Parts: sequence; structure tokens; C-alpha cells
Amino acid sequence: MAFDKAAFIEQVKEMTVLELSELVKAIEVEFNVSAAAPVAVMAGGGDGPVIEKVQTEFDVIMLSAGQKKIAVIKVVKDVTGLGLKESKDFVDSLPKAVKEKVSEAEANEIKEKLEAEGATIEIK
Repeated sequence: MAFDKAAFIEQVKEMTVLELSELVKAIEVEFNVSAAAPVAVMAGGGDGPVIEKVQTEFDVIMLSAGQKKIAVIKVVKDVTGLGLKESKDFVDSLPKAVKEKVSEAEANEIKEKLEAEGATIEIK
């Protein structure tokens, strides 16, 4: 017997939220997978379910350049692609976002590079 995807979808449409939750749990157990959404997580409580967004984009904010300003300017130049003068002007006008809306891995990499040269960095 062939699987009828359309019929299955119609059955799912008719299910209650509780039935859908039980179906998802059964699939997770049967196939040893997780249906956890990377962007939204359901949290219980209150009058109904609340959707909490998981942060996927981060801003790297430089609060100060520290003692090794020239070394920090070089890293800013490499990270941002700005010219040398623009990088110096950038460092002179702190606090400021070095990079915005980057992945957590990229944000941490930038933070490590700048902190290695003595800068004070915050990730938001």
C-alpha cells in the first residue's frame, strides 16, 4: 500500500494541539530525532502557549580599545573591511558595533580576536 501524503495531511489538520503534541513525541521516540525548532520554542504557562524566539543573530559591540589601540585598529580593519583611516576613526568613536546580525560563532570569533588585543567587547 502506497503512502497517501494528502490524506495524512488532512488527518493532521483535524487533530487537536494535544494530539499533535503526542504525535510529535511518538515520532521523536520512534526515529530518535528531535523536532525542536531552532528559531522558536514553545513555553507553557499563562493563558496559552507563548512562543519565545531563540536569538540567531548577534551584534558585536566594542566598548573600548584598551591599551593596544593600533593592534585593535588592525583587527577592526581586517574584520570590517574598512580602510586604515576609517578603522582608526571607528575606534576613536567607541562604543560602536563592529559587526551586526552575525552568527554566534562569527560573533565569538570577532570577540576573541579583539579581546586578544586588549579591546573590551560585548555581544548582544
